[in-house]
Amino acid sequence: MSMLPKRNNVATELTWNLTTIFENDEAWQRAFDNAAQAGDRAAKWQGQLGTSAKDLADGLAAILQAYRQIEKVYVYASLKSDQDTANAKYQGFSAQAQSLWTKVSAQTAFMQPEILAIDPDTLTTWLQTPELKLYQHFIENLVAEREHVLSTDQEALIAAAGDALNASSATFNVLNNADLQFGEILDEAGNAVQLSHGTYGELIKSTKRSVRQAAFESLYSTYKKFQHTFAQTLAGEIKKHTFDAKVHHYSSARAAAMAENQIPEAVYDTLVDTVNAHLPSLQRYLAFRKQRLGLDELHMYDLYTPLNGKPPVSYTIDEAKAVALKALAPLGEDYLSHVRDIFDHRMIDVVENQNKRSGAYSGGSYDTDPFILLNWQDSIDALFTLVHETGHSVHSWYTRHNQPYVYGDYSIFVAEIASTTNENLLTDYLLRTQKDPAVQAYVLNYYLDGFKGTVYRQTQFAEFEHWLHQQDQHGLALTAEALNQQYAKLNAHYYQGVVQDPQIALEWSRIPHFYYDYYVYQYATGFAAASTLAAGISAHKPNAVDHYLNYLKSGSSQTPLDTMKAAGVEMTKPHYLEEAFAVFDQRLTQLIALLDQKG
Repeated sequence: MSMLPKRNNVATELTWNLTTIFENDEAWQRAFDNAAQAGDRAAKWQGQLGTSAKDLADGLAAILQAYRQIEKVYVYASLKSDQDTANAKYQGFSAQAQSLWTKVSAQTAFMQPEILAIDPDTLTTWLQTPELKLYQHFIENLVAEREHVLSTDQEALIAAAGDALNASSATFNVLNNADLQFGEILDEAGNAVQLSHGTYGELIKSTKRSVRQAAFESLYSTYKKFQHTFAQTLAGEIKKHTFDAKVHHYSSARAAAMAENQIPEAVYDTLVDTVNAHLPSLQRYLAFRKQRLGLDELHMYDLYTPLNGKPPVSYTIDEAKAVALKALAPLGEDYLSHVRDIFDHRMIDVVENQNKRSGAYSGGSYDTDPFILLNWQDSIDALFTLVHETGHSVHSWYTRHNQPYVYGDYSIFVAEIASTTNENLLTDYLLRTQKDPAVQAYVLNYYLDGFKGTVYRQTQFAEFEHWLHQQDQHGLALTAEALNQQYAKLNAHYYQGVVQDPQIALEWSRIPHFYYDYYVYQYATGFAAASTLAAGISAHKPNAVDHYLNYLKSGSSQTPLDTMKAAGVEMTKPHYLEEAFAVFDQRLTQLIALLDQKG
């Protein structure tokens, strides 16, 4: 039986080196104490921000310095906790860091109300002074939210309730990552394997139907046992979103979430409408999948297995790094130098171990390396994941090294574009260099499945997430039964012609992104925008790389829509989405012709 290793048995070279953040836990504790003191110093500026331009600048510097120190402390604790979610010590560190964040949020809640209390003409004059020049865009963004900011005491009260308001999300994470046990199933060779979040992703793609069916049914049988608990945690999180929007005078949770990134709600609706208009393309692909697999019925567990049999190529982590460097070469040597730095200096936690957080992500803060968490399985899928997360990490590096701390992060809306551009470049590279028709077919199949999972599936999630918030806003209960019914209905709409296995109604219960407050739609918009950018880069369009690198360097120094417009993508109109669907249709036609030719 294949068992996951314990954390302390994982080879050092396959783990991230967190000593670059803090040499040891004692250093973290000292930094924690210093961060708490920085929060106390920031709090002393209450009542003084409106005194003069210099006081406003100095007060902002103190507040931002407190958050800068807390972020570093928080990142270390979070990464340590994620590498082994059952480690009580680092769970404690993470809880301490979260509590400190909540405390300092309450201590500094006076910032925006005090800035908004400054006479507008006076503030305009102050913003022309040298000491406030750095903060002009930051302050203008705060002022734009004037009607949604409460009094200092009210904002402090809400901030102080942060731990309580985040309890639903925290409970989901522990239950989903540490407590659930999925048991064992038999793999293609008849060997018992432990089903986990990590192994499920491979088993559901098995070329042996009984294996993927067993993985599907075993996974969801576990979620079914806890469906009412998951409904409760999700309902609690949705109520938090609704509460926060309501008390800040937004018309809805969606309006509040999108205002944070200065994205019009019409962008969301345009995405849903455009994707629904192109559902026939998805259903054409599903019909071909059914035909190619020779199935009388296409089930939900048949949607991920390769159409051309087992993947003709597989990659170890070292092989994947080598391919990634070649695929990303069109972005230039400077970009590649940062990729090599990530690959060569233990910024990646590679393999799955017992109780490690599932999935993959890029994480860090302004003063840390851009770390990557993986749960590696030798496969082409893992290669794409590596390239994806590397896109996030290099984006973070460029932003942090080209922007001051106040603008040293970027919105979620633009984040997924950097990662998915890398995926598109990898697809182009593999189709260009792999001459074996079987490999070409697999890459095309992989692209189509990625499009299905990123554009179609995430938009399906976006529709469901919006329904969740609308239900709560209207005072309707979010029970497991209601969630199952709505999710099954939506799934049937998207996957017409596919047998609606009853287990799929529970899929909502295992999606962590529903706790992120209108996050998932940005995967779909990001994929489409990335398709446009990657096409220009691959075609050596004049200035395409320079414009792209400028986008990576922009951070939050301008609005997300302005950042992308400067990079060459107008995201308030559906054209970029239509371009992405044209590529999907083209590559589907290409795959059908290739496989029909092979027979």
